[in-house]
Amino acid sequence: MTAETPAAVEVETRNHQMFPELSPCDIARVKQFGEVRRYARGDCLFQAGEPGPGMFLVLEGHVAITQRDGLGRTVPIRTQGHGQFLAEIAQLSGRPALVDGHAQDDVEAVLVPPERLRALIIAEADLGERLMRAMILRRVALIESGESGPVLIGPPQCAGLLRLQNFLRRNGHPYQVVDATQDADARALLEQYEGAELLVTCPNGAVLVDPTESALARCLGMVDSAEHDELFDVLVVGAGPAGLATAVYAASEGLRVIVLDCRSFGGQAGASARIENYLGFPTGISGGALAGRAFVQAQKFGVEMMIPAEVESLDCTRAEDKGELRVQLTDGRHLRARTVVVASGARYRRPDVPRLPEFEGRGIWYWASALEAKVCEQQEVALVGGGNSAGQAAVFLSQHVSKLNLLVRGPSLEATMSRYLIDRIEATGNIELHPHTELVKLIGDPDTGLKGASWRDRRSGVEHNCDAQNIFLFIGAVPETDWLQGCGVAVDKNGFVLTGAPASRGFPSRPAAPLETSVPGVFAVGDVRSGSVKRVGGAIGEGAAVVALIHKHLAPAAVVG
Repeated sequence: MTAETPAAVEVETRNHQMFPELSPCDIARVKQFGEVRRYARGDCLFQAGEPGPGMFLVLEGHVAITQRDGLGRTVPIRTQGHGQFLAEIAQLSGRPALVDGHAQDDVEAVLVPPERLRALIIAEADLGERLMRAMILRRVALIESGESGPVLIGPPQCAGLLRLQNFLRRNGHPYQVVDATQDADARALLEQYEGAELLVTCPNGAVLVDPTESALARCLGMVDSAEHDELFDVLVVGAGPAGLATAVYAASEGLRVIVLDCRSFGGQAGASARIENYLGFPTGISGGALAGRAFVQAQKFGVEMMIPAEVESLDCTRAEDKGELRVQLTDGRHLRARTVVVASGARYRRPDVPRLPEFEGRGIWYWASALEAKVCEQQEVALVGGGNSAGQAAVFLSQHVSKLNLLVRGPSLEATMSRYLIDRIEATGNIELHPHTELVKLIGDPDTGLKGASWRDRRSGVEHNCDAQNIFLFIGAVPETDWLQGCGVAVDKNGFVLTGAPASRGFPSRPAAPLETSVPGVFAVGDVRSGSVKRVGGAIGEGAAVVALIHKHLAPAAVVG
C-alpha cells in the first residue's frame, strides 16, 4: 500500500489531527489561559490513575508518553515536543490520567488547568475545535488499542468479565483484557487469590477481586467520594439523551449543573447499535456514539458528572421555604439543588419466566453490543420484543449470528416498530419472525450458562424447543421512579411521572408548566415522563425545552437574591 492510497491518507490525516503542532500564534493564545512550568529530566508531569492537572503545551524539551498494562509492563506511546499539547478528554474535568508522562530532558511547558482549559475551548472557537477533536481522537485511540486503563483478568466466557467490559465500554473508558487461560503471568496472579473468578488491576496498582461496577469506578476515579456542599442550579438524575440534553443546554447558558446516573451515560439509547431516523444523520449513528458526543459536550460546558452514582431518595421538605431540594445517594452523601430534573428513564421489563435471574449475564442479555455479538458469533439466538430498540438490536445481531428468532406477543410488528426497521428485518434472510409467541422456559445450569429455551405459540399452545444459548430481552418499559416515593411527585397508574395539567394539584396559585411535576422546581423529561413519545429525538427536544422552564422557575429567586 502506497502513501497515496485512500486508507493511508485517512490514517495520516487522523494522526495529524490527533497530534497537531500549534503555531506561534496558537501558543500565544494558550499562554493567556495557563502558566509556564519547568521540569527536570525524569520528572513526572502526570501519572495514570492520578487526577490530571490539566493540559500541557510543550515549549521546550520533550515529554515521553507511556502506558502500563497493570502486570508490570510499560509500553511507549509517543514522544511530544515543541508546539504539541498533552491532554485527552479526561482533562476537561480533572479526571485521572490514563497514561504516564515523563520529561525526557529539561522541559518548559504551559499548564492549563481544567477550568481554564474549558474557558480556552469556548473563548477561542477555532483553536478549541482543534483541541477538542484531538482529545476525542486520543480517547478513541486508547479505547481501540486495548492497551490502556484497568486490566481485566479472567477466562473469556466469565460473566463478570463481560459485565465489566460492558460497563467500561458504555462509559467510554479504555480497558485491557488478559485471558487467564493463555497468559502465564495473569494465571499466576489469579491463582494467588483462591476462589476468585475475576481480577482487576487498576492503573494506581490496586487489585480488585470480582468487583462491582461501583467498586471499579471508585478505583478508577470515575466518581469521587468528596462531599458536595455547594448549591447547584440544576441536578439531573439520569444521563440518557434527555438528561444529557438538559445538561448541555443548561450549562451552556451559565447554570451550574450536575448529572447523576447509576450505570452509564446514554441510557437505553446508548445500547442501540444504529439509530437511523435521528435528524441530521442520514447514514445513521450508534446510540453509544451519539451519547458519547453529548457526554463530552456537557463536560466542555463544565457539567459535573457523577457516574455511577445511585440516588436513594428526593427530599422536597425545603422546597417552599428555602427553595432547595435535596437528593440522597445510596452511599450516604447528600446533594443540594434549586431544581431537579427527573430523567431517570425506564428499564426493560423482566418477563415472568422461571429461573430467569439465574442466567442473567450467562446467556440472558438486556442489551446487544459488540461484546454480546462476539459471544454468540455464528450461533442461533432468540430476541424477545417488538419495539424500535428490539428492531435495532435484531438488525445488528443478524450480521453476526447464524439465525435470529424474533419473538413478539402481538400479531405483527406494525403497531410498535418504525417502518424502516420492519423493512430491514423483512429483507434479512436469517431473521425469522414468530408472532403470537412468548418465552416460557430456560434450559441449562447457572455455572455453565444457558443451553436452550422454549417458546410457546399463544394461539395453539404448541411449544418449540431451541438450542439458543443467548437470548436478548427488549420488552416493555418499567419507569425508574422508586427514588421519588415520599416526595409528593405524582405518577400515573404505570408509575410514569405526571407533568403539566395532570400534575397541577401541587400548584394552588398557578398550573404546572408543561414539563413540571406536581412538586414546584421538579421537572421530568424523556422516557420516565408520562405521555412522552419514547424516541431519542423527543427526549432530546424535551431536554432542551425544560431549560427555559428552569430559568423561569429560578428567576424570582434570582431577583430576590
